[in-house]
Formats: sequence, structure tokens, C-alpha cells
Amino acid sequence: MPPRRAWEPQGGAAGSPRIHAHGWRRALVVALVCTALALLLSFDAVYAGLQRALAAAEPLIADHPYLGAAVFVGLAAVSAILAFFTSALLLPAAVYAWGVPVTIGLLWFGWLLGGIGTYALGRGLRGPLGRSSRTPGRLDFYLRRVPREVTFAMVLTLCLALPSEVPGYLCGYLGVRLRTYFAALAVAELPYAVGAVLLGDGVVNRHIGWLVAFGLLAAALSLYAVRLLHERLDQP
Repeated sequence: MPPRRAWEPQGGAAGSPRIHAHGWRRALVVALVCTALALLLSFDAVYAGLQRALAAAEPLIADHPYLGAAVFVGLAAVSAILAFFTSALLLPAAVYAWGVPVTIGLLWFGWLLGGIGTYALGRGLRGPLGRSSRTPGRLDFYLRRVPREVTFAMVLTLCLALPSEVPGYLCGYLGVRLRTYFAALAVAELPYAVGAVLLGDGVVNRHIGWLVAFGLLAAALSLYAVRLLHERLDQP
């Protein structure tokens, strides 16, 4: 791994408030989204409209099974690369058409492809000596705090605590071995894929209580992951 004096850890005091603020914002968004979905689905008219839309979409997917799966995987990959893009809106239709296990597999595979894409983009940001002036400010924030030796445990923590596109850029830029990053990504993304698809299943089947419980659980786990990352980045 090339020298990294320009981004040696500078202590956790300055970074901690920002990391915690990000964690609380994400946890709040997850809880609010799940609560809003549960509230909307409590209205019979809304749920009936959703069922009509899903029933209309099912024949389209059934008539083009391979194309539909490829498009879904591709959109999942894009959602793992671009922070402003999400494939979550497609999950109810996917669950309705393919069922929970298949949708989990497709979503997980798409996110892994997207992670490889961000890793490749991160490698492209590296200069001849492992330095570059093109790193975004958000990426540079973590570059100054990640320890010199990036272990599997650190990569796993990054993947669990940060938005999906950030760990890939970081690991690619820092020259982390692809197999280390990919293994950590696969472990970290699987529970998120399972949770996201179960959330979609809850929408399809109107499991209002499950949606509220999922929102609270996801928010708590998100905060715990951010706390773990905070502790690791603060280690001397």
C-alpha cells in the first residue's frame, strides 16, 4: 500500500459530531419512512390502489422474466453507486412478482455489482503515488480518519455504517484488496437486502405492525453501526 501521510488519522474529536449527526439523520429518515408507509397503508383506498398497480405490473414482469430480472439488478447496482438514486420503489412489485427469496437474491447481487463499480471508480481517483486532488470532500473526511492498516473488520464496519457508495470509493482509493472489500461487502449487504425486501413484503401484504417495528429496529441498528465506526476511527 502506498504512503498516506496526507491523510493520517487526525483524532476523532473533530469527526465525531459529524459522524453522529449523519447516523441520527439516517436513523430518523428510516423510522419516518416506515411509519409513513404504515400510516398510508392503514387507509383502505390506498392499499386497494397499490394492489391494483401491483396486479397490473405482474403480467409485464411475467412476460419478460429475464429482462425484468436484469433491469431490476441493474437498477439495484445503480442505486449502490449513486446516492440520490434508489431502487426501493420497485421492491413491492418485485416481491409481488417473484416472491421474497428471489427478490433478496437479485437485490443482493445488484448491490454487489454496484459495490464493485464504486471500488473501480475509487481506484480511478488514485494518482501515481496514491494521491489525488480529485477526491470529494466527503471522501476526504474519512480518508483522514481511516487507520493505516485497513483490516477486514474495518471494511465491514464501513460497509455497515456508511451509505453504500462511500466504502467502495474509500477501499478502491486506498488500494484495499478487492477480495477483502468484496467479502466484507457481501456480508454487510446481505442483512440490508433481507431487511429491504421484508419491508417491501410488508407493504405488499399490509403488515402495518411489522412496518413500524422494522423502522424502529433499522434505526437502532443504524445508530449502533455508526457508534462502532466512531469507536474504530477514534482508536489511536
